[in-house]
Amino acid sequence: MRKKIIVLLTIIIVTLFTVIFGSLWSLVSDNYDKQNKVIIVLKKIIPRNIATSVRDTIFIIPKLKTENKLLDLQVRKYEQGFDGKLFNETKISSEGKKVFIFKEFFLPFKQLDIKQGWNKLSNTFRAHYLEIINDKIIVLSGEGQTIYFDKKNINKKELLQKNLKNNIFKLASENQFKFMGVRDILYDSGKIYISLIFQNSKGFSMNIYVAEYNLNYLNFSLFFESKEYSKNYTVQTGGRLEKFNDKKILLSLGSAESLKDKAQDIRSTVGKILLIDKNTSEFEVISLGHRNPQGLQYLNQFDLVINSEHGPKGGDEINFNYLSNKTPKNFGWPISSYGVPYERNKNENYKKSHKKYGFEEPIKIYTPAIGISEIQFLEKNDKFENYQILLVSSLRAASIYIIYFNNKFNLIEKQDRIFFSGQRIRDLEYDKEMNKIFMIFEVTPSFAVLDLN
Repeated sequence: MRKKIIVLLTIIIVTLFTVIFGSLWSLVSDNYDKQNKVIIVLKKIIPRNIATSVRDTIFIIPKLKTENKLLDLQVRKYEQGFDGKLFNETKISSEGKKVFIFKEFFLPFKQLDIKQGWNKLSNTFRAHYLEIINDKIIVLSGEGQTIYFDKKNINKKELLQKNLKNNIFKLASENQFKFMGVRDILYDSGKIYISLIFQNSKGFSMNIYVAEYNLNYLNFSLFFESKEYSKNYTVQTGGRLEKFNDKKILLSLGSAESLKDKAQDIRSTVGKILLIDKNTSEFEVISLGHRNPQGLQYLNQFDLVINSEHGPKGGDEINFNYLSNKTPKNFGWPISSYGVPYERNKNENYKKSHKKYGFEEPIKIYTPAIGISEIQFLEKNDKFENYQILLVSSLRAASIYIIYFNNKFNLIEKQDRIFFSGQRIRDLEYDKEMNKIFMIFEVTPSFAVLDLN
């Protein structure tokens, strides 16, 4: 009997040690699942400086192995140039046990350095965006470089990317501003639109530029000016572009900390979603009270604008705006949020309820935050049992969230999640012809494909 107790205790101790050791390594390695409840508890208990010290001493060997693996990947990326080589092909399962074929191809852009912090100025140039244009895919890098390749090449071992010259830096020089990154690219009716962050003598701001689509040279010119400036650089820019109809496009704009009260001012473009005329560049506000709306989609069949946006600390939102009521909807920022203030804003106090204070409630909230990014609607796809589906990409949580809606698209029935360890998913698009999801992973960076067949 005594031997059995000793054996049982040994098994329990070894199991606990393995769980704690594995969880601690996950915490300090930066590749952990940031939505894992055990890790979340450990993060609250263990200060970041102690976790870093443990990583650099006790875990020095696995740390070096991880760094060498990442370095090797970067060497392979630079050596292959514009080939766009396939370097990862595997099966991946969702939490709900759905199995997908998953591929990754190199992109010829610089690596994101997450150790510097996701909000560091240098990382503004590591946000890349994609657009499907007929049989081509075009990718706009955070440094203003444009490349393209044939869509059919995703079925091969190489994408065979080609450089597509543009005049972005010529524009900066001619107009005496400093290029500070991009926030989206949109193709509509033979034209390419991009949202561009810049800095001039007035501060930091965002404009929209447009060019005739061709594969020789993109000659951009000014299309729309937000005319709002923040003194300091901010990641709370918004900047998503979306088709609306033959005459208009949509644009989301965020709220810099220094300007956030303007999110409630209907006369300002800060913290708004705008409907912009493609011929005159005149606009109307269709919603206000947004913090950092980085996902945007219009569904004509429901006359519905969907946006996803970052909360402060927690409280990432998905918002529905039905346009049948012509009055601009107010989503509450900076008054209402289900997140909490960061330490630097600890004296602020957000209302939890939106409806109680006259604002629109989110249809979905993520706390802890997932680092919400682009969204994509799928109408009754076979892979998802013919539900109405909303795919939600995330930066912090390294995941695609799958939200199953009812036929009327007004009630969430169930949810699923696909986790991509160590990634940050900046952008995604659905290609109906191929029935595949295309994504931008910004760490390597890479062009990723998720097969829904």
